[in-house]
Amino acid sequence: MKWLNEHRIGFLLVGIVVAIVIGSGNAKADFTFGEPTNLGPTINSPHLDLTGSFSSDGLSLYFTSNRNGPAKDDIYVSTRATTDDAWGTPVNLGPSVNSSGIEQGSIISPDGLSLYFNAYNRTGGYGGLDIWVTKQLTGRNEESYWSEPQNLGPTINTSQNDVAWSMSFDGLALYFNSQNRPGGYGNNDIWVSTRATTDDAWGEPVNLGLTINSPYFDGCPCISTDGLSLFYHSDRPGGFGEYDLYMTTRATIDDDWGIPINLGPTINASAFNSAATILHGGSTLFFTSDRPGGYGDWDIWQVPILPIVDLNTDGIVDTADMCIIVDNWGSDDPLCDIGPMPWGDGIVDVQDLIVLAEHLFEEIPPAE
Repeated sequence: MKWLNEHRIGFLLVGIVVAIVIGSGNAKADFTFGEPTNLGPTINSPHLDLTGSFSSDGLSLYFTSNRNGPAKDDIYVSTRATTDDAWGTPVNLGPSVNSSGIEQGSIISPDGLSLYFNAYNRTGGYGGLDIWVTKQLTGRNEESYWSEPQNLGPTINTSQNDVAWSMSFDGLALYFNSQNRPGGYGNNDIWVSTRATTDDAWGEPVNLGLTINSPYFDGCPCISTDGLSLFYHSDRPGGFGEYDLYMTTRATIDDDWGIPINLGPTINASAFNSAATILHGGSTLFFTSDRPGGYGDWDIWQVPILPIVDLNTDGIVDTADMCIIVDNWGSDDPLCDIGPMPWGDGIVDVQDLIVLAEHLFEEIPPAE
């Protein structure tokens, strides 16, 4: 895969009981990751398969694969009837989207009507990988399903690699990484472009700053649906693999991002860990890894994100834990701020009681 192999051509989760605590002043609930599991051979192939994005209802998964040839990255979609069902056989999006070259990194818009993707040296682009968008034309999965892709233009794309990975849940912020863009801090930095409405053009990109970006490669940003958590990968020193996954949070969408935290050696257990994607609701993290146990070079994996609900650590979730939440009502206590996302929302309120109630009377095994 061209850009994703950029260190093979230029660039291109997680602990069973690992608590992530984000620094002071930000949404900072404690939570754990379950055991990562492979999505299996229906989605993963003997080749490179790369996480993309989910439809808002969680029933469609868009992803990249080069199963049709090493220089032929295409975008596929797999669907399922309900979120409890297995993923169906992937379908290539066809010649309206995929060309004879490289298309990757798909983002389906929240309304399901626009698909953003990255294409390498496609006719009509500005050089390297550019960001493109195609519109839904019909409700049937056929060649006319997607419109002729349009380049996002020189406000977003440069002569080098510009690669989009995530969109805010309201469709008004586009997160991407850009190579050697003026105003950056490293070889590849994470940027965001915003717009006032979904009918407006994307505005001038803003660098996320030195808290997020480093002198190294920082890319594949994924914004959570509540806008308070950002996952991305980096090859900065201090990690466990060639590329590691990091996470940062903020208290509100108007606040600054907190110091990024490495997701630890259980997720970052191999050379390549990238392309994190959060399922709507924040219950599951999907990512790409070359770890053992897969079906190909890179596979797509998933891991549950679990709030810590045994607040008094007595081995059971019960009314005693509920009382702890009530005692801290209205505060930003990280112990009790467990909802609606596992990392909380900066205030202890009814959302946290709802999450606790979902686990009531569960027995919690002791940490090892």
